[in-house]
Amino acid sequence: MKISNLKIKIFSDGANFKEMIIANKNRYIKGLTTNPSLMRKSGITDYTSFAKLILKSIKKKPISFEVFSDDFKEMEKQAKIINAWGKNVYVKIPITNSKGKYSLELIKKLSDQDIKLNITAITTIEQLSKLKKYLNKKVPCVISVFAGRIADTGRDPTNYIKQAIKKFKSFKKAEILWASTREVYNIVEANKLGCHIITVSPNLLKKINLFNKNLKKYSLETVKDFYIDAKKSKFKI
Repeated sequence: MKISNLKIKIFSDGANFKEMIIANKNRYIKGLTTNPSLMRKSGITDYTSFAKLILKSIKKKPISFEVFSDDFKEMEKQAKIINAWGKNVYVKIPITNSKGKYSLELIKKLSDQDIKLNITAITTIEQLSKLKKYLNKKVPCVISVFAGRIADTGRDPTNYIKQAIKKFKSFKKAEILWASTREVYNIVEANKLGCHIITVSPNLLKKINLFNKNLKKYSLETVKDFYIDAKKSKFKI
């Protein structure tokens, strides 16, 4: 299997300006996402300036920017501002605020106003079931299931992806996204399930070059790495 033969769309997930520009030029990358935590990690202090600078270079591929208020009225205000930044922009709305209150009424309001949404931080079947009742079928949206975080808890995330695909099958403009990807094989898993999109960090994107690598050769390279490192450390027994 080759990356180019996969049906799933690979999105780059990050907030490093140079890496995002490089990802945008990569033909395998079909879109981009970011979030406030990634921005903080990259040292970004001016949210709007960073987003607008990125959008000067990324004008066609879909890109998601997240609201960051905990108040729904302020979330709505931020969402409308973000939406106005570009036709390729999706507004990320968390399924709940930090107090655990569902964002469903806001999601419905924005969706009914033809604002493209990326509903994020979904980890339960209950959240998927509730969300289904509030999205406008006629408006494009992305439903981000945090499969990696689900897997971190010792649960099989594939069932959650399957349920998401099943529940939103009649939503022709809705796409299910495998989020918080942990390893390259997750791309293969998500593709087999019929998931529409998977987000991949820049570090994992570098490993895509290993796709279908000869395992015997990989084994030999690993042994050589161990040998060289031991020599450099001047180990003795």
